[in-house]
Parts: sequence; structure tokens; C-alpha cells
Amino acid sequence: MKYFLTFAFIFNLSAGTPSTVFTKRCDELIGQMGKVAEAKRLHSLFKVNWEYSMTEFPESATWRGYPGQNDRWTDYSLESVGQRKSDTLKALAVMGSIDRGKLTLADQLNFDLFLRGLSVAKAGNEFPQHLLLINQMDGLQRNVASMLRMMPARKVSDFEDILARLRGTEKLVQQTIDLLEVGLKMRVTPPKICLRNLGEQVTKQLTDDPLDSPLLRPFQNFPASIAKADQARLRAEAIAVYKKHTAPAFQRLHTFLVKRYIPNCRESIACSDLPNGKAWYQQRIHTMTTTRLTPKEIHAIGLREVKRIRAEMEKIKTQSGFKGSLAEFFKFLRTDERFYYKRGTQLLAGYRDSSKRADHELIKLFGRLPRQPYGVRPVPSYIERSVTTAYYQPGSTVASRPGYFYANTFNLAVRPKWEMEALTLHEAVPGHHLQLAIADELTGLPEFRKYARYTAYVEGWALYAESLGTEMGFYRDPYSKFGQLTYEMWRAIRLVVDTGMHSLGWSRQRAIDYFKANAGKTEHDIVVEVDRYIVWPGQALAYKLGELKIKELRAHAEMKLGDNFDIRFFHDEILRHGAVPLDILETLVKAWMARQAAK
Repeated sequence: MKYFLTFAFIFNLSAGTPSTVFTKRCDELIGQMGKVAEAKRLHSLFKVNWEYSMTEFPESATWRGYPGQNDRWTDYSLESVGQRKSDTLKALAVMGSIDRGKLTLADQLNFDLFLRGLSVAKAGNEFPQHLLLINQMDGLQRNVASMLRMMPARKVSDFEDILARLRGTEKLVQQTIDLLEVGLKMRVTPPKICLRNLGEQVTKQLTDDPLDSPLLRPFQNFPASIAKADQARLRAEAIAVYKKHTAPAFQRLHTFLVKRYIPNCRESIACSDLPNGKAWYQQRIHTMTTTRLTPKEIHAIGLREVKRIRAEMEKIKTQSGFKGSLAEFFKFLRTDERFYYKRGTQLLAGYRDSSKRADHELIKLFGRLPRQPYGVRPVPSYIERSVTTAYYQPGSTVASRPGYFYANTFNLAVRPKWEMEALTLHEAVPGHHLQLAIADELTGLPEFRKYARYTAYVEGWALYAESLGTEMGFYRDPYSKFGQLTYEMWRAIRLVVDTGMHSLGWSRQRAIDYFKANAGKTEHDIVVEVDRYIVWPGQALAYKLGELKIKELRAHAEMKLGDNFDIRFFHDEILRHGAVPLDILETLVKAWMARQAAK
């Protein structure tokens, strides 16, 4: 699971009291039209919106280190869901009252990005995304334990906040069940085939000894600064809350899912099969890729990229000395014991070693490096069966929390060594950690800019980062280089199978077969990936389209600037604005090129 909150999401959901305050302050800003400078009103709106989103979505506040919200969960009542849509319209009304022409160029960019986020949110509100609260990739059965684990846990009051959230799981579970029931009635559900491990994800939170539960992980060990008597009291209270509130709520969720929800979920897999599904899928494409490309156009791009990368794979296969077809080479890579660790600790140590090797090479490619540290952790056992190979959890300087690269140690027979280097570059450095830590440390930008998570930009950069391994001298043998091509192929295949399943009538099995025929990934990973694309329509398209745009901009800059091109300055320019849509990124980079050419 990647905790990338998009701007659209922030405005997609809301609660009564924060909403009331937000509405009042928006009305005040509208009333200031012609009386207060446009820039001042704009930045006041940014501040109002940030305060609203942090109080409306307490989990986001915890992530960002925003104070005072750690004892609550987001309100998912139908009333609140409806109110959030009204809040989006209210923010749009304020934006409509601001004269963009009276802003500086910097604020015009802020204005454009903020308005774009609101417009995307408004368009998204036309579809019942709020009814799809749970699947094998996302939902409270995964997110509650993860949130409790990363909350501050330094003083007694921190643990009191964790206890409050534990008590609040009853309400959270019930609101989730209520929305899922509405989803059943409206025929808006995930496909049944993807939910086969969902019940297990819930039961793995439930243990005979409460302290063994992932939900009580914070109470297993206390900092020495907390008195022993307080430790005993807090631990005893946590056990009592778990037995009285949390465990019964999760058991109720499990019963509902396995007896009521999953059996009645839809058989079809396509987003286009949902109510107004074709338009919904197109909206998902726009949101995730920040482009106006159609499913057919993306499908065609994918087919071209698959063909190109297969040719590169053939070259690497030959360099390795392997005699046989590409399909036979895939089988060799999937099955030869030399490519696999025997123990999970060895796999984690391998990733830590790769991360440190990458750290040393960054200065060659970047002028600006982040201060925020990162670590490597195993994927939690209660979700390891259903998640992909790895993911990154962003840190926060304000919250004093490092970033973490989570590696999946489940079923080591599907975790080959040759993919590890490319994955390290993607999830750690110079991929997600470098990118998001730099954004976290930016100054002079509105908060919504620092924490924007345009998927095409974020994931496009991380995929581009994998290709930098060649320039870094990071790939030590043809197998590792083939691993990089395998991951690039993986993202190209996504363009084909995501659009194939959701728009062009492909079956799940056809997608799996196409994946197997063109990538060296293991079958387990392929099945998990295909099921991910099914429940997150359009999300997987962003990676390759974002990477292609960054590579296009780099090639253009190299050609235009010639000997004046410096890769460090190019990368710094890509990263110094935070996440932005791809068309905005192109505009910014071309302006930078013009400045560089004029020197």
C-alpha cells in the first residue's frame, strides 16, 4: 500500500464541524472581493483548505504531523460524504471570485494547480467511489494497524491518542459496513475474484493474546521515558479496549465480509461494467495520468513499448550467454535456485545493502539531496499474501518520522535477486524516498503543493529512477539489468492489460497470459498485479506515461542545451516544484531550458 493522498482525495470526503467552519470562512473570502488583494485572498484560501483537510481527515493530519487530530478517524457517514461534495463547490466559488490576472507568475501557477485539483475532485464526485472502501489492496483491515503503528509514541498522551483510535474502530467499522451495504444495493462493488484473501487479512488482526495483534503493536514496547506504572496502566487499558471494542468490531467486519459482502460482489472485472462505468474509467485515467488520452490511445502506446522492450531483453539475454528463446530465459530466471534467498532476513539484508550502494552514487546525478533518512522493513505479515513485491511509506520532517521501504518476504521462491536492484532504485533512492523527502523539505510553497501526489509524476519519476541505475553503474551483471528491463516491461504491460480489461473486453485470464508471455515476473506476482489493476482502475497507467514524459523532456533538454546540459541541474528542476501534472511539468522544464540556454 502506498500512502499517496491525492489533492482530489482531500476534497472528496468531509465532516460536519470542520465543514461548517470551512463554509463560513469561504463565505468571508468571497465577501472580501474587491476589498482585499487577490494574492492575500488566494493564500488565505490555501490556509483555510489546509486546516479543513487536516481536521476533516485526521489520518492525513497524523501523516503530516499536524497537531491535535490523532485521537479520531475520518467520518465516513453518508451525511459527511454528501457534505464533502458541497465543500468542493464552495471552494470553487471562492476561486471563481479571484482575478488570476492580478497574481504574480508564481501565484498563477499556485492558482492553476489548486483550481485543477478542485475541478478533478468535482468530476470525481459524479461517481460513487466512496462505496468502494475495501478491497485486497486497501481498506481498514490494512490501514488501521498501519496508522496506529506510525503514530507518535513518545509520551503518555500519545498512547492515550492511540487508545482513543482503538475505541473508535467500532464506529469506523460500522460506517464502512453501512457504505458497503449501499454499494451492494447500487451494484457498486469490487470483483469477487479479487477478494479471496480479504477475510484472512481481517482475521490476522485477531489473536488469542491481544498483545500479539498488529493492532496493539504500539503497546508491546514503551520508551524508557514513560514510567513503569504508566506503562502497566496503558498496556492493561489497551488489552481491555481490544477485547471490548476493537476485536468484536473486526470480528463483525469479518462476518459481514465473508457471509454477506464477498458472496454478493460482482462477477465482472471491468470498470466499464459499473454504473456509468465507461465515463468513470475515463475520469480515472484523467485523474491518474493527468492526460486526456483515451483507453485505445494508451493501449496502442503500451503495445509499442512492449515491442521495444522485448528487443532490449533479447540483447541482454544474448549478453548473458544464455542459449535459447526469451520464453526459456524467463523460465530459467524464475526457477534457477541461484537467484533466490532461503531466508527473509537475507532478502532484507540484500535490500539494505542495495540501498546503501545507491546512496553513495546520488551526488553524481543530483545537486540537491534530502536530509530525511529512510529504512528498510518487511511487509507486515497480515497483508503480505495479497500485496505486491514492495512499497514505500513516506516520512515527515514535521512528524519526526523517517521514510520506509517495505519489502515483501512472503514466499521467497517468487522474490528473485535479479529484481532487487531496480526495485531499490524505485522505492528508495533515487526514487520515491529522494523525491518525496525533497518535496517534504521544500520551503516557500503552499502546503497543498508540498504534499500533492499526482500519480503520473510520483510514479513516473520512480520508474525513471530505475533507468538511472545504468548511469550509476548500479547494475552489476546482465541479470540485474534484465531485472530493470523486466520492471520496465511490467509497467508497459500495464498500459495494455489495464485498458484491455477495463475498456476493451479482456478477461482476467487473458491479462495474466499476456503478462506471462512478455515478462520474467513470477506467476504469483503476475496474479497479484493483475488483481491490483482490476480494483484500482487506471492507477497503474500513470507509471509508464509519467516515465515517458520525463525521458522525453530529458532528451529535448540534452538536444537543446548540448554541452551546457548538466544532468544534476535537470533532475533538480524536475524535483524542485513538488508533484505537478505532466503538462505543467513540461511547461516548467521548457522554461528552465530557455533560462539555461540564455546563460
